[in-house]
Amino acid sequence: MAAADNTRPAPLDTETRANAQDHMALRLWLRLLACTNHIEAPLRTRLRQQFDGSLPRFDLMAQLDRHPGGMKMRDLSRQLMVTGGNVTGLTDRLVAEGLVERHDDPNDRRACTVQLTAEGTRQFRTMAREHESWVVELFSGLSAAQQSQLFALLGQLKQSLHSD
Repeated sequence: MAAADNTRPAPLDTETRANAQDHMALRLWLRLLACTNHIEAPLRTRLRQQFDGSLPRFDLMAQLDRHPGGMKMRDLSRQLMVTGGNVTGLTDRLVAEGLVERHDDPNDRRACTVQLTAEGTRQFRTMAREHESWVVELFSGLSAAQQSQLFALLGQLKQSLHSD
């Protein structure tokens, strides 16, 4: 329902948990989280609708695309910040679809390397081009200068978090 001044009410999100009396750091954290959610939601929807895929699937394939020689499952798990079980289940599905393949590690019977197949690379790169255009569209409300400024500020925040 539109507000009396014909503007849409602000959508409810994680940021609505905070108010002006809360510490700025808390309000900033909730705003970052809200922005992340507002970016991820349409990306998830579009990946599902256009590629019958998911964000975790896209992320796993992106890691493998960056490492053409393949990656060990434990390294994939660390990079994606998920459990080994999550990576195994996703990898199993991608293997069944012929998009990735597993290679046993000759030096460690418990380990294997996973890499994209040629078809997996082709499909991922098609998805990646679309994904990039969607992200560009989602950030189009900010000018190039604003995007650069936000990038620099977030870089400073990231650096300060690593120094602790």
